[in-house]
Amino acid sequence: MKTAIITGASSGMGRIFAKEIYKRYKNIEEIWVIARREEELFSLKEEMEKKSVYVLPLDLTKDEDLNRYKEALEERKPDVCILVNSAGYGKTGSFEEVGYEHNRGMVKLNCQALTDVTYLTLPYVRNGGQIIQLASSAGFLPQPDFAVYAASKSYVLSLSRALKYELADRNISVTAVCPGPVDTAFFDQVESCVQDKKPQGTKKMKQMKLLIMAKPDKVVKKALKDARKGKEKSVYGPMVQLFDFLAKVVPHSIILKIIA
Repeated sequence: MKTAIITGASSGMGRIFAKEIYKRYKNIEEIWVIARREEELFSLKEEMEKKSVYVLPLDLTKDEDLNRYKEALEERKPDVCILVNSAGYGKTGSFEEVGYEHNRGMVKLNCQALTDVTYLTLPYVRNGGQIIQLASSAGFLPQPDFAVYAASKSYVLSLSRALKYELADRNISVTAVCPGPVDTAFFDQVESCVQDKKPQGTKKMKQMKLLIMAKPDKVVKKALKDARKGKEKSVYGPMVQLFDFLAKVVPHSIILKIIA
């Protein structure tokens, strides 16, 4: 069956990707939705009753769950038209304040799980298919008090750009989606891990981000449009596009001093 696979589908951008693909891609016969929260996935399935929806409640940071995903691929042999890697999370605060578990968790989910899912799915992606990887404008350059998250998204951006060229002979497009702040529950959870002593810059940074907050459906629609066009990067909004430009032409040492 012609299939779309979406990770992080229980909420936020992943859930919206699933809904938009459901509405806009008539050729897609089955949608796989993957996340940890099974109840949310089944509620999403109820909203997409006109298509076959395969629910996979998995924690992609666990080897046993990745094996379950691999087995599902081998058993069902989907004809993958679209893969959306949307699972991810972030925490602000200094490297030490964020702590061992969150720093490690961001790398495992944002980098390792995304790499694993891409690798396992790739043999099933049809010629002319699309791979959409959720990066972030945070990945354009290093960011103090957001160090590991920004580095993890820089990894996603770099990997996506390289894969685009490796997969050109199969006509598979790979698009890194690099939004700024998006109005989802994810943004509410991106907060300092130190409740009694937040970094001074955290409040100012959050106020600035609120000014350029994007609607998630608009970010997703642009991402799908850019993926169809085969673009290597999807950047929504003039302010984020300006940030992307500045990150290319202004020395990062200068930008980092301004951020600090």
